[in-house]
Amino acid sequence: MPLDARRQACLDAMDIDVWVPRDAPVATASPQASTPEPVRVPEAIAPAASALPRSKPSVSPAPQGLASAERREPETDAPWDNAMPSDDLPPLDAYLDGPIPDDDDVDHDVDLPLDFGVSQLGWEALADRVAACTRCDLHKTRTNTVFGVGDRKARLMIVGEAPGWDEDVQGEPFVGRAGMLLNAMLKAIGLEREQVYIANVLKCRPPNNRDPQAPEVAACSGYLWRQVQLVQPTVLVALGRHAAHSLLETSESLARLRGRSHALRDFELPVVVTYHPAYLLRTPADKRKAWDDLRYVRRLLQGR
Repeated sequence: MPLDARRQACLDAMDIDVWVPRDAPVATASPQASTPEPVRVPEAIAPAASALPRSKPSVSPAPQGLASAERREPETDAPWDNAMPSDDLPPLDAYLDGPIPDDDDVDHDVDLPLDFGVSQLGWEALADRVAACTRCDLHKTRTNTVFGVGDRKARLMIVGEAPGWDEDVQGEPFVGRAGMLLNAMLKAIGLEREQVYIANVLKCRPPNNRDPQAPEVAACSGYLWRQVQLVQPTVLVALGRHAAHSLLETSESLARLRGRSHALRDFELPVVVTYHPAYLLRTPADKRKAWDDLRYVRRLLQGR
């Protein structure tokens, strides 16, 4: 097709017969027909970008209930993936001297008492009572009781199941490899360890890190209940099925307990259930689910 007068005038002014793109394929001669070479329109006379029709971009709707800032968050990995260099971590066997229990269903059948002589105790008196406790046989094998640590007026309270080897030695919850991961998880929602209160259902380590037994939970639960009364948190997070079963007095699976908040008996605060960091260390495929749980915790703390 011949060039129109306007295009030809522009090419003549630049002393160009035909404008061919540099990367255009070399045309091969055909004995039967001759096809005009492709012609490129100079930018000076090309239609403006605003005049060209635009295709509507494809936008996936954000999940309902998420704030705009959260809609931009990646949907693949948890933000603490690279928070702990693997070279700096001890082997998992150094954290637990016994097997990590499977995250399956267990019916604890435990009734948590709200008062067995501690309902009027303050922080120091309660800590002294725990340090001298002999209510179950765990006192015979412990090195230290593990009372709790953190801000005693925190808006977020974290509850695990029981101390491990490192915790028993140091007398502080979540100080081993799982504790490093918990710190990174908290930082992902804008919190430092010192800004939350961390405790366990049991204050003494079960031998070989075995699962807590119902009589042990019943004997120790009053201490935790008093800690919740003293802290008065806005949100409580149960880490793992044992903590969830003990706090919520249920035998539902962790999968069914996740994704929603639960009412804690005699307390007007939501309880969110998520995976224990020790479980995430050996099952990293579930880290994305844990991140969803933490984002939900963050929304609850922000009042939305």
